[in-house]
Amino acid sequence: MAVEPLLFELSKPGRRGVTFPAADVPETPLPAGLARASLSWPEVSEIDVIRHFTRLSQKNHAIDVGFYPLGSCTMKYNPRVNEVTARMPGFAGIHPLQDDRTVQGALELMYELQEMLAEISGFAAVGIQPAAGAHGELSGVMVIRQYHIANGQHEQRRKFLVPDSAHGTNPATAVMAGYEVVTLPSDDRGNCDLEAVRAAVGPDVAGMMITNPNTLGFWDEHITEIVDLVHGCGGLVYNDGANFNAILGIVRPGDVGLDVMHFNLHKTFSTPHGGGGPGSGPIGVRAGLEEFLPGPRVRFADDHYELFTPAHSLGRVHGFHGNFGMMVRAYTYIRMHGAAGLRRVSEDAVLSANYLRTQLQDRYQIAVDRTCMHECVFSANRQKANGVKALDIAKRLLDFGVHPPTVYFPLVVPEALMMEPTETESKESLDYFIATMRQIADEAETNPELVQGAPYTTEFKRLDEAGANRKLNIVWKAPAEEIAAAAD
Repeated sequence: MAVEPLLFELSKPGRRGVTFPAADVPETPLPAGLARASLSWPEVSEIDVIRHFTRLSQKNHAIDVGFYPLGSCTMKYNPRVNEVTARMPGFAGIHPLQDDRTVQGALELMYELQEMLAEISGFAAVGIQPAAGAHGELSGVMVIRQYHIANGQHEQRRKFLVPDSAHGTNPATAVMAGYEVVTLPSDDRGNCDLEAVRAAVGPDVAGMMITNPNTLGFWDEHITEIVDLVHGCGGLVYNDGANFNAILGIVRPGDVGLDVMHFNLHKTFSTPHGGGGPGSGPIGVRAGLEEFLPGPRVRFADDHYELFTPAHSLGRVHGFHGNFGMMVRAYTYIRMHGAAGLRRVSEDAVLSANYLRTQLQDRYQIAVDRTCMHECVFSANRQKANGVKALDIAKRLLDFGVHPPTVYFPLVVPEALMMEPTETESKESLDYFIATMRQIADEAETNPELVQGAPYTTEFKRLDEAGANRKLNIVWKAPAEEIAAAAD
């Protein structure tokens, strides 16, 4: 395989990719100390740059390339119509500091998105400023904190209840908001243990963070009792809405008594997910909590749309008004589907997950044997008996052009393989994945060394992932001899 040349290796003195016209305004020197004396930039043509980054992009897996069954991450297809609308000049060419009267179309979209998300979820109001799911979580818990401050109970309510099957961000969020986390176990049905909730609630509890449907892929059968118990002690219930894709048009979280929830526009509503790009994590709240939402929000008053900040707002949580481009994409997705289409999204997602569950549970140990929602969780315990771990299975999948599922999460399942097929994959894609997983199960029994050594077809093989996480090096620097050669 040919070695990919670096841009510095393609560099030739005097080569240019673009030539700027002469300045038509007086040149002004940069302030002292702002510019470095010299910069070691590669000197390359435009076609060299295009080919370099295109080749790099072709080495990555993406939802546009193949199946991407990351459990709980909802890596669904991003419809191109979303991109068309987000790039319309009236949306892409405006600035958040413009006068409200000059961006009425953008404010109208933001207002309608707030209202549509409120209707879909059953909440009284929605704030769309948070920039990602975890950011929405923190904002939502801060709303609960503001509520207790307003009621004069913040000092006594220092605990947040969090199930052991929660997303890892949940306990981190509660701690960041200043609370002590009390972990609750799961029962043998994959629900949050109801007796543990009964034992934990009390006057020192500010609230509970629960993911429903949960990370095991199930609707919690005790959700109404859990909500009643937490409300009974004066606390509020925060729902992690990361798995909202499973219940669109079927259940509205606000209708079952949940107080606050964040939406992942980059999961449920098809805006781009991953790659370090912008997310969006609006939060919905029940009646009585609107005054604590982040500001500014959008309202319609005196025949025009305007920005305002609620009376007891927790304040601004993002520069300007949030990631507006993601709002346009989510708005397009909702309008394209309508109510019936959104319900079909969830019905198909649940059908796909249960198809995987029934077709693979004879080869892989199922975590909890019950009908699942949007995702199914297996354990690689059977394969581990032959020395093949969940990580090995994940690496072997790469040889078949399939992104691995989530591994080792949720933490309550040993050797976890967490799969979410979403509603956007065809039956043929699912059948290919099923056949691949079954083949890997066979290999784990007959030739475990083959699986343990995977992947074989990717640009890079086994990497030191732990070392890469612990010793981040995100800046590439040319070797000293290359810099010296370029200077000569």
